[in-house]
Amino acid sequence: MIFSEITLGHYLALSSLLFVIGLAGVILRRSLLIIMMSLELLLNAANLALVAVGRFQGIPDAQVAVFFVITVAAAEVALGLAILVAIFRIKKTTAADQLAGLRF
Repeated sequence: MIFSEITLGHYLALSSLLFVIGLAGVILRRSLLIIMMSLELLLNAANLALVAVGRFQGIPDAQVAVFFVITVAAAEVALGLAILVAIFRIKKTTAADQLAGLRF
């Protein structure tokens, strides 16, 4: 069967695709929630590439590093969503272009 083995190139291609989709979301979207989701997609693309390279090169340290990145990303999401809820309560919008002069 032709598709019997998944190589490092497959993982890196998927990681690149996820990275481009996340980057497009950050650049093109105006909603802060969508921008945060796109940033998480960027981080997950980098994590996938790091784990794949670590797996195929036999480097377990790469997988350990990914655990730290996931932990930091979870803290980022919690803090970002808390700030987003506070902004929404005051301004009644999550559009990034309408929050340029944000002062409390």
